[in-house]
Amino acid sequence: MVFKNYYKILDLETSHVSIDEIKVAYRQAAKKYHPDLNVGDSLAEERIKDINEAYKVLSVPASKRKYDRVWNSRFGKGKKAFSDKSQKGAIFSIFLGNVENTPKEEKARKNPIKGENIETEINVSIYDAFYGLDKQIALKTIDGKAKTYTVKIPKGIRNGEKIRLIGQGKSGENGGKNGDLLIKINIQNDQKFKLEGYDLYTDLLLTPWEAALGTRTTVKTIDDETNIYVPEGIQSGEKIRIPNKGYYANKETRGDLVAEVKVVVPKHLTDKEKNIYKELSEISKFNPRA
Repeated sequence: MVFKNYYKILDLETSHVSIDEIKVAYRQAAKKYHPDLNVGDSLAEERIKDINEAYKVLSVPASKRKYDRVWNSRFGKGKKAFSDKSQKGAIFSIFLGNVENTPKEEKARKNPIKGENIETEINVSIYDAFYGLDKQIALKTIDGKAKTYTVKIPKGIRNGEKIRLIGQGKSGENGGKNGDLLIKINIQNDQKFKLEGYDLYTDLLLTPWEAALGTRTTVKTIDDETNIYVPEGIQSGEKIRIPNKGYYANKETRGDLVAEVKVVVPKHLTDKEKNIYKELSEISKFNPRA
């Protein structure tokens, strides 16, 4: 059937009406053209069919919205129905709000649509991030089933960087490609190393005499160990920076390893050690609180 102006059929001047107003208009129109009051009038019979058809569509909010949207897209504000040859004779099928797609809408509906991406995140240790590894992760799919993925984590991956698994997201529509699975990497610090930018931070534990006299000692790095010189009189909280022993900045260079000094006092002393500390306290004029 030809697309009809249902509001005009119900003697409504505008589409901006409530469902209750549509019901009142329907009752009035149905009473006016009721077959019992128009015996033998074929025009009235057709009219009552249109009235019932209009009411079925406009009395349901969802179908009313669809009808309004299609009407406005076809004819626009201020245009008459079928004002040009391309619109004349256009056929629509409307029943309870189901509007048949126009050729343009049907074409758009069949266009391939890529599926949505899915995002998640996983934690990896600072060692795994530094060296790289293949990590197995299990995730639930949309239908609730568990699926295992193998994620190749390259060495030196950045904290917060995302790994893309192509085609592992939501399914596409109309033959469109699947979306991707994006996995954000969270690098976890441990008791030995902490990552800040490209630098690695670690603690350098010294005895009181090492801090006072200075020393040479070995510091463990994430992939090796290195010798450093500790100057005499170094204080707790001071830092010694060791170049190119930190995290990967790129394939060729690395950040620094920063060793923070912590002076550790022995909890249990031998008698000889106690005597030495007592003698030191008697002869030393050093007062950190002065």
